[in-house]
Amino acid sequence: MSVWNPDNIKDVAESIGIASLSDDVLQALSSDIEYRLSQVLEEALKFTRHSRRTILTTQDVNQALKVLDVEPLYGYESSRPLRFGEASIGPGQPLFYVEDEEVDFEKLINAPLPKVPREISFTAHWLAVEGVQPSIPQNPIPADSRNQDLVPKGPGANPNLAAISGSDNVTVKPLVKHVLPKELQLYFSNVCNAMLDESNDEYRVTALASVRTDTGLHQLIPYFVQFIAEKVTHNLKNLFVLTQTMQLTSALLENKKLYVEPYVASVIPPVLTCLVGRHLGSPSDSLAHFPLRDIAAALLGSICKKYAKSSHTLKPRLARTCLKHFLDPTKPFGANYGGIIGLQAVGGTEVVRALILPNVKEYESLLREPLEDEASPKHAEAEVVLTALLGALQSVEEDAIHLTNGSMNGESEDQKRRLEDKVGSLIAGRVTEMGRSKFNKALLEA
Repeated sequence: MSVWNPDNIKDVAESIGIASLSDDVLQALSSDIEYRLSQVLEEALKFTRHSRRTILTTQDVNQALKVLDVEPLYGYESSRPLRFGEASIGPGQPLFYVEDEEVDFEKLINAPLPKVPREISFTAHWLAVEGVQPSIPQNPIPADSRNQDLVPKGPGANPNLAAISGSDNVTVKPLVKHVLPKELQLYFSNVCNAMLDESNDEYRVTALASVRTDTGLHQLIPYFVQFIAEKVTHNLKNLFVLTQTMQLTSALLENKKLYVEPYVASVIPPVLTCLVGRHLGSPSDSLAHFPLRDIAAALLGSICKKYAKSSHTLKPRLARTCLKHFLDPTKPFGANYGGIIGLQAVGGTEVVRALILPNVKEYESLLREPLEDEASPKHAEAEVVLTALLGALQSVEEDAIHLTNGSMNGESEDQKRRLEDKVGSLIAGRVTEMGRSKFNKALLEA
């Protein structure tokens, strides 16, 4: 027994010229129509559910007919429900039609004109750059974000009642953790283990080469930066760990596929610690920490060369820090050494001429006593610092122009006296021993 009325089928058959149909045919057609309608409705309901709606529309039915390879209906696409009117054309023959809305022309003519719509245009803006949201009108302001964080949450939370009563139903939204893929987690763990493994040089070199060249490490940059800062902070006596962290920092900066600029402010403190730190490594070996400071100075120079254009205060701040450690008499020679090579790395010849050369004479008083006493425990460190000073001053000679090589025989005493007045007798004596007149003239004219 079909739920579809066979009389409807008989009416359609008579409208197309079929006068009589047997009851068996009517029953078969009713069952088939019922099956076809249920098939169309099932497909239409799928479109409704996938559209996150609860009301079935004519568009859903049309999409279902297309899926079933049936020609869709025409003339029933409307955003408003249709109103049908009934008219009788004879006894027992009703006619249904769609009622048209009556329009009053007087009201239509006197109605105000609608506003002219704006021209369609598109604008693009950055929602976030490397995880940092720019402060532009299109993005929500931080105050809005904080207000959203304070909205009560949970099944029984009522934000209106909480705001009125001031109850402790307000909760703070927890920070969203950055979830890394398992592959990157394993990669990060292997690289960190390789950096700390003193027994396997090949493993360590391979890890550094990978960090230096791989392209898919953007998500790991903050984790590497945190790893470097943590290891430098807790391993100031372990020169191997400090050296490897500087090597890892250098590998990150050398990778041209990584955008490290937002993390430069976090990278610089560990580098400065390895450059001008008071006590690095074991106290038993007073010269072991100088190669580490050389690596940190080269790294600092690379950072300045690469990112100074985007941060105009980067070079002045680094130069100020290095100058402070260079001229501080309370600092050990290692920190003074780091300040000297750091100044040279940050600004080159210009900084040497402007900051190091005018202070050499004042600084040599700190070197004189340990240099004259070869039995002093600071003698070796003082020699290294003096060598660094002379190396920095030689950059002035390399930058000098219009100077010719010549002999100092004619004015040797006068030049030596002028040189002592400018850089002090200790430095002047070492410079004179080199026998390079161009170097002497460059210092006197700088």
